[in-house]
Amino acid sequence: MKKKRKIVLAYSGGLDTSVILKWLQENYNAEVIAYTADIGQKINKKKIINNAKKLNIKKIIIEDLKDIFVKDYIFPMIRGHAIYEGVYLLGTSIARPLIAKRQIAIAKKFGAYAVSHGSTGKGNDQVRFELGYHYFGPGIKVIAPWRIWKLNSRTDLIKYAIKNRVPIPKDKKGAPPFSVDDNLYHTSTEGKMLENPKNQAPQFIYQRTVSPEKAPNKGSYVTIGFKNGNPITVDGGELLPANLLEKLNIVAGKNGIGRVDLVENRFIGIKSRGIYETPGGTLLMVAHRAIESITLDKATMHKKDKIMPIYAELIYNGYWYSKARFRLQKIVDLKRNKINGSVKLKLYKGNIIIISRQTKSRAYSMKKVSFEENKTFNKSNVERFINFHKKKLR
Repeated sequence: MKKKRKIVLAYSGGLDTSVILKWLQENYNAEVIAYTADIGQKINKKKIINNAKKLNIKKIIIEDLKDIFVKDYIFPMIRGHAIYEGVYLLGTSIARPLIAKRQIAIAKKFGAYAVSHGSTGKGNDQVRFELGYHYFGPGIKVIAPWRIWKLNSRTDLIKYAIKNRVPIPKDKKGAPPFSVDDNLYHTSTEGKMLENPKNQAPQFIYQRTVSPEKAPNKGSYVTIGFKNGNPITVDGGELLPANLLEKLNIVAGKNGIGRVDLVENRFIGIKSRGIYETPGGTLLMVAHRAIESITLDKATMHKKDKIMPIYAELIYNGYWYSKARFRLQKIVDLKRNKINGSVKLKLYKGNIIIISRQTKSRAYSMKKVSFEENKTFNKSNVERFINFHKKKLR
């Protein structure tokens, strides 16, 4: 008997990928391997395994990638201060390259001829996944169901699920869910009533943050320590990357920090509206800029600020593994060995207030900046400096 070919599906256990799993079984004479990357999303391993087994899946792989995700993907992005279109901290964008890399590794390990994902035909994730697939496995076939099947809407998807006895999860109001993506860095919520930008987001969709109004009336304090540009301690205690971010998520979320309601320009040319929560990541962005302000020279900081929009857009568009992103990362990390010290923050009802910055770096000179008279800064050169720049006005 001829052996069945194999397809590795990026499987979450939710509605979309469960329907895709069933659809792949119906339309391809292949064994489907269900692959789940645990990158800190709300995950019920037992449910994932049970849902896959109900659909006659024999090989189910759940891989813990949390520390790798934070250390090798989120931290480099934090060092680059990557923010897309002024507000988006790229929580979904940064997760896809890692999943794609591991999915291809699994496909090669088990001799699969194809990989598949659950990204919609209008979204960015299909690009991010498939650029990653191509980088690590250019000869492996990609199956993108949302671009080829006859299910044209979420309503069609639910009808298909009912017909084929695929479990349909419910949201907190008992209705089919919003489109939600989450990982250790962020949660995004899209679809349904959010598609109309005039509609206010209902409070029940927020999963990681309380509203500022319901945050404590007393501020919380947190101190983040940095070494070589990466956060390594919280309140003096050294933590593994995933544990560090998880701790910051909790304290920031309790204080109403990290909410963003945005309309973004997708790579494929569509505007979309979403609600994003990035509590711990927001703290890291603020703290990292604060520690850089007293450890890096002006030219280095301004060079980083200049390339940041390009760097962020490369990540957003799925070019994490591109030569262009690698080149910019070298600029980002050129003097990261100088970024050492700690930043103390006060968190209060959605606000982040910098309380103090501490470092052994000599980049910041109290003697030079002091209003007290001193001989460390030659003010006689300032007039010549101004006259030189006057010429540039003409």
